[in-house]
Amino acid sequence: MGASASTLPDNLTKDQASVAFGDGFSPETFDSLATDGVITKSAAIDYMNSSVKNSAFVFIKPHANTKEAQAYVKSALIEAKLNVLAEGEIMGSEIDSKKLIDQHYYAIASKATILKPADLPVPADKFEEFFKESWATILAEDRTVNAMDACERWSVNSQELEVLWRACEPAGKVVKFGGGFYCGLVDGPEGKPPLYVFNAFFMSMRSKFVGDNSIYYFSVDWDPKDLSWSDFRNTLLGPTDPNDAPENSIRGTILKKYEEFGLKSQPNKGDNGVHASASPLEGLSEKMNWLGKSTTDEPFGSALVMNGFDETTIKDYCVDALTEGAGDDGVKSGSIFDALEDMDASECLKKCVMVKFGEKEEGRFSVFK
Repeated sequence: MGASASTLPDNLTKDQASVAFGDGFSPETFDSLATDGVITKSAAIDYMNSSVKNSAFVFIKPHANTKEAQAYVKSALIEAKLNVLAEGEIMGSEIDSKKLIDQHYYAIASKATILKPADLPVPADKFEEFFKESWATILAEDRTVNAMDACERWSVNSQELEVLWRACEPAGKVVKFGGGFYCGLVDGPEGKPPLYVFNAFFMSMRSKFVGDNSIYYFSVDWDPKDLSWSDFRNTLLGPTDPNDAPENSIRGTILKKYEEFGLKSQPNKGDNGVHASASPLEGLSEKMNWLGKSTTDEPFGSALVMNGFDETTIKDYCVDALTEGAGDDGVKSGSIFDALEDMDASECLKKCVMVKFGEKEEGRFSVFK
């Protein structure tokens, strides 16, 4: 599956349906939906949209990545009727060189390690109002850096940068420009001039995933009828803070048995044992990032393509670009990730289509009845 609906004929034979939809559309399914040996394109796509499985990326965080934890998490996933499609360890050196954790936390990391200050959407008026200096002047004088470049220019490590950043917060030298978008006037170490630094706190987060550290991942899918996405996250995985998690959830169990599992310290809200995708879209994004999958390697990505999404839009969605129609009112711009959180695959797909294309247009092939 991976063709766009616009390339398909209005009526498909069994062979055409098999080529277009692959294993997702069995001969038995075709026979049940066909009339006079053909099936309409809209009927075929509606069936495919409703049958997309939930698919997520789960990983054990470095602080909890022990053999005991790996065995427990895998057994918990299987017991909950999830299919483990792939699993393995990704080492810190690869995470560092490919900037996998930076892409994972893109909204924060893009300002800290990926983009240079000149490429950031800094509101010049707000910058000048807060810092009493012109943003254009700061750029021209090369007095601003992202967090990674601050470490290099000052010859400090991530922990030392964290200390410098935390010192400027109570001094009233940090401004928030938006979600995950902070700038601070940070005093350099002794003998080094101050710099305007973006999201310096991220380097400490990043350090937990690189170097000698590693994650252990599970690529999973399952039938939404067996487990809703909401229950996958809130009941099977457990809330962000493991102290609030059900005792028999994955996070709750790791907290309860952390010594038995070989963890060096008790899990907390930040180091909470495991990560799992918050929606099918985030599952697609994370598999593309961590596993190098293409859009159409994944059923949810193929479904987006089938429903008229181009590659550029999908990639924008996968880094949580501010998206028109994703706001709480369904009109204003907002986080597409937030708009899709905890939705099962078919509902998530429907929401993506509504955000992208709006109400069903006359004459347009569409998707959901």
